[in-house]
Amino acid sequence: MEPIRRRALVKATIEEVGRSGSLDVTVARIARRAGMSSALAHHYFGGKEDIFLASMRHILTVFGAAVRGALATARTPEERVRAIIRASFEAGNFHPHVISAWLNFYVHAECSPEAARLLRVYQRRLHSNLVHALRPLVGDRAGEAAEAIAALIDGVYLRHALRERPARPAEAVQLVEGHLDLLLAGGGR
Repeated sequence: MEPIRRRALVKATIEEVGRSGSLDVTVARIARRAGMSSALAHHYFGGKEDIFLASMRHILTVFGAAVRGALATARTPEERVRAIIRASFEAGNFHPHVISAWLNFYVHAECSPEAARLLRVYQRRLHSNLVHALRPLVGDRAGEAAEAIAALIDGVYLRHALRERPARPAEAVQLVEGHLDLLLAGGGR
């Protein structure tokens, strides 16, 4: 039962943070959404910080699995870059509650060393994957190009979090891939 309850608490945390738009949610509220008592939530995670970190790890795990799955079918360097971009905006990663939770975790990283560490791991992996795919395409500009694409991905998340309409993954992919097209055509110098 423990893994099932832990998953329920993580899912409830993402939903509650997503609904409220902040990390200012109580363990009691999270536990209630998960269908259990706050005492049980504390038993499984210890405290609110631990639940937030487990939720952040979960989001990163889902993202990592999406990237690995997308890269498994990519045959060329360009397909690899596009696979990373598309995985960034898959429905499981680009759901409104996940977007809100993700952005709140970014803010939380300013005051939580462990959240900052998780964020650095995500950023380094994204950068590394992009540089690896971009190097055969743009040579020495791969690092700079990877930074630009990663910043666009983060920026699209931010813009969609602030919109009143639901996130549209296809639009997000089109926007970032449009920049990639410019870069590959020589317009991103």
